[in-house]
Amino acid sequence: MFWNASGGSVRIEDTDMDYVTFGTGNTPLVMIPGLGDGLTTVKGMAAAMAFSYRMYARDYKVYIFSRKNNLEKYQEWNTQYSTRKMAEDLAFALKTLDIERADILGVSQGGMIAQYLAIDHPALVDRLVLAVTLSRQNATVQMVISDWIDFARQGDYRALMIDIAEKSYSEAYLKKYRRLYPVLCKIGKPKDFGRFLTQAGACASHDAYDLLDRISCPTLVIGGSCDKIVGADASAELAGKIKDSELYLYEGLGHAAYEEAHDFNRRVMNFFGRDR
Repeated sequence: MFWNASGGSVRIEDTDMDYVTFGTGNTPLVMIPGLGDGLTTVKGMAAAMAFSYRMYARDYKVYIFSRKNNLEKYQEWNTQYSTRKMAEDLAFALKTLDIERADILGVSQGGMIAQYLAIDHPALVDRLVLAVTLSRQNATVQMVISDWIDFARQGDYRALMIDIAEKSYSEAYLKKYRRLYPVLCKIGKPKDFGRFLTQAGACASHDAYDLLDRISCPTLVIGGSCDKIVGADASAELAGKIKDSELYLYEGLGHAAYEEAHDFNRRVMNFFGRDR
């Protein structure tokens, strides 16, 4: 299998948490994906993810975790399965797999989870990258998540996927790929939207702002100056509360900066590898 790619799961409470792993390095790198995990988990994606993130494979043993399979049911704007509980589950999985300390890359909702992982389980986190994420609620994210929740409740997968794309990517990118919307809106539709609703509810209630001063590991915050999902100021606000953190903003890019910026993965690698 490509870069020793394989899949696995960790038993947690009355369910499982799926993950994929790849790479030939000795240093653990944990990647935490965003809200898209509510629509498609990492199960069966080991080879594809190893190819996408092959830059990391030589230096790292990479792990990419989904949220657990059976999630507490979403109820309006309050969810029992919060981003903090997601971090607890991830900490349990890491300890189960004997991962004592790792570099952590959290993207979007994954960055929210990563914040709590570093706050509540600092011994597990060596270095931290928080990409296109936020520390607390603002009007932009509340409006966006509210719309997505409405689409999901209606089972309108097409409207949901188009809105996600339109709010994530730059206009230059969208001009090239809007023609693919008919295909995009037919691939990956879940049997039901319960998982997505639960995770969206967790995004809509995330607030780690007042606890960010507990993060003591080296931290890089990466954002997009035109982020239409978490807001253009969210990254600066986040970095401003984490002691000695670094901030990098991709000018002209939005929430999908981690996909659109050609140097994103190299920037992350350089930060993780600095002074080692």
